[in-house]
Amino acid sequence: MPRAGLSREAVVRIALDLVDAGGPTGFADLTLAKVAAEAGVATPSLYKHVGSLAALRREVAVLTLHDLASALVDRTLGRSGPDAVRALAHAIRDYAHAHPGRYAAVQTAPDPDDPDAAELAAAGGRTVDVIAAVLRGFDLPEERSVDAVRAVRAGVHGFVALELGGGFRLPQDLDRSFDVLVDLLVAGVAALTTGEAGPGGPGAGGVRV
Repeated sequence: MPRAGLSREAVVRIALDLVDAGGPTGFADLTLAKVAAEAGVATPSLYKHVGSLAALRREVAVLTLHDLASALVDRTLGRSGPDAVRALAHAIRDYAHAHPGRYAAVQTAPDPDDPDAAELAAAGGRTVDVIAAVLRGFDLPEERSVDAVRAVRAGVHGFVALELGGGFRLPQDLDRSFDVLVDLLVAGVAALTTGEAGPGGPGAGGVRV
């Protein structure tokens, strides 16, 4: 039976519920047909509220990015240095475990040439700003800040993506391995403050993030 008073906000909420219910592939599997079926309306009826599947995906990604950023702020507030990085990393991993479908939505990259993607870009920027704020406790040289943010994001996301995708098959404890990864990231960020990491430092190979 069709839902009374269907609105843009209601359509996005239904989409979020479907993404949550779909697990790690919930975002990739999201379709207008599934949203329409859940809402009890014909698919064309959704176009009164969302212009396309791409637009709906952007809405879901924006809300999810704000949700994640708030979770990161809550976990890192009042912390600094290595303690803040560890809290940040565990907050990202915990969010991905609790909301694997939404975590996939977080990875949506806005098209810089698409004016409709401005809100998505701003939401993504807020999340990156939280990570950058955490890393300011290391007093990084300004020219290394982007390197540090990219390294932390890539390291944590790589582990989490492999974990959610069943990529770790050995029996050793994953929590311990994640802690090892975070310790390595902390050490790497700290090394950037002294110039001991990256191009020109020990172990430099010219590899850029």
